[in-house]
Amino acid sequence: MENRVRQTLVMGVSGSSGLIYAVRALKFLLWADYTIDLVASKAVYMVWQAEQNIRMPAEPVQQSEFWRLQARVETAGKLRCHPWQDIGANIASGSFRTRGMIIIPCSMGTVAKLAAGLSSDLLERAADVQIKEGRKLAIVPRETPLSLIHLRNLTALAQAGVKIVPAIPAWYHKPQTIEDLVDFVVARALDQLDIDCVPINRWEE
Repeated sequence: MENRVRQTLVMGVSGSSGLIYAVRALKFLLWADYTIDLVASKAVYMVWQAEQNIRMPAEPVQQSEFWRLQARVETAGKLRCHPWQDIGANIASGSFRTRGMIIIPCSMGTVAKLAAGLSSDLLERAADVQIKEGRKLAIVPRETPLSLIHLRNLTALAQAGVKIVPAIPAWYHKPQTIEDLVDFVVARALDQLDIDCVPINRWEE
């Protein structure tokens, strides 16, 4: 039971630009044989259309196949997708044990809702559960510039124990591709959940 809990992770994808972060994170987590409970917010449907001109299906099984196709991982790991409006899903309950949750990317709208303790959909409820249960929650905000309101909301979450990992890549690992830049951010975000499954060149003296 304990091993199953440690291999189960909730992944939220909110309606912010940068869906490549979610795709790459999912790719490495599935390769590492994690069980992922994924919930995408309502706005993600529009972001897929705007960024890639792709329609993301709403039905859970078809959506799982969609995410696997984007991540190019056919069979590894386990992936369960939940409709954003299904607030009765297992991940909405504190009694459903996981090792934590990552929201990647995380919009400022989602940040504001979480900072205020509001849960209008399953993604927000699942994140609120992690906070109230004292479990690990890492978010990857992708916004610039940050207003004073954004900073105050992020501060409130940090004070509640949420790990804030802005989508800011490093350069010391000598990136050669866009994926190298993305993977660095993904790796640092997963570090906050004690997950090391992304092959990056880390800092060495």
